[in-house]
Amino acid sequence: MERMPKLKTKKGVKKRFKLTKSGKVKRTKANKSHILTKKSRGRKRSLRKGGIVDKTFEDKVKKLLPYG
Repeated sequence: MERMPKLKTKKGVKKRFKLTKSGKVKRTKANKSHILTKKSRGRKRSLRKGGIVDKTFEDKVKKLLPYG
């Protein structure tokens, strides 16, 4: 009796996104790695905080993370 094949997780997505307990997808904000001198202190501080992926894009990310 053959089993269904395992689904592979997309490693790039696994490194960039995390799932919350309620099922939302957390992400980190872009523009925080270099060319920071011209960005204001407040802007850099707000980039430290994570964000939530928009609902329109959430299903695509979850499909690439089959085992959450």
